[in-house]
Amino acid sequence: MKKLINSLVILIATTICISCTAYKDVPYFQNVKTNTTEKIANFTPITIQPQDILGVNVVNLNPEAAAIFNSNLNRINGNNLDVSATNPIIGYLVDQNGNIQFPTVGTMKVAGLTTSEVQAKILEKIGPSMKQPSVTVRIMNFKISVLGDVAKPGIYPVTNERITVTEALGLAGDLNITALRKNVLLVREINGERKFISIDLTSEALFSSPNYYLKNNDVIVVQPGKVKYAQVSRGYQTTTILLSALSIAALVFTAFK
Repeated sequence: MKKLINSLVILIATTICISCTAYKDVPYFQNVKTNTTEKIANFTPITIQPQDILGVNVVNLNPEAAAIFNSNLNRINGNNLDVSATNPIIGYLVDQNGNIQFPTVGTMKVAGLTTSEVQAKILEKIGPSMKQPSVTVRIMNFKISVLGDVAKPGIYPVTNERITVTEALGLAGDLNITALRKNVLLVREINGERKFISIDLTSEALFSSPNYYLKNNDVIVVQPGKVKYAQVSRGYQTTTILLSALSIAALVFTAFK
C-alpha cells in the first residue's frame, strides 16, 4: 500500500510540473536597476552588404541634371517614395563583389560602408558637375524575421536603420507565455559568415550587448518550452488527463483486488 501511495504522489507531481511554467522564467530583464541611466555605447551604424538594395535620391538646383541618378526610384509627390507592390522601388543592387553601377561614375565600391559614407562618396563624385547637390541613400530591403513561439511570426520591413531585439519582438506581438526567454536564438549573416547567437531576455545585460541592435536580414528564433506541446490541442490535454486517471484507477483496482 505504501508503494502505491508513493507511486501516486510521483505521478501527480510529475503531471503538475509538466503542466506549469515557472514564474521566475517569465519576466524580462529581472536584474535591471530602475531609476538609473546609462550611456548607449553598443550601437553601431548598419553597414552595406552584398545583395542589399540601395535607394539613391539626388536633389539639385537643376532637376533635369539629377534625373539620371534618380532613375533607380519610382517616386510620387516629389521626393516621397512609393513602396507599393504595384510600383516597387528598383534601387541599386549591391553585387557579390560589394559594388554598384552608378550613372556617370561606373563601378562604385559600397560594401562595408554606412549609408552616410556612401552619400559622401557619391557627393564627392558628382558634386563638381552639379549645382549644390544633395544626396540621400537608404537600404531599401532592410528586414528582420521573427519565428517560433511568438504571437505573430513573420518577416518585418524596417523603415529606418535602427531596430532593437525588443522592438522586433514587439512587432511580432511579443513572446507567448510558453516561450523560452533565456535561450532566444539570433541568426546573423555578415561578411560572408553565419553566426548563431544566444540571447537571454531575462538578463539586463542584453541592453549593453552588441547584439541588442539588429542588422539587416537578422532572424530571431524563439524556442517553445516543453509545456507548449501540452497546449497544442485540447484533445491532447484531455487524452493525457484521461490516461492518467485510468492509470491511477488501474493501480487502485490492482492493489485492492
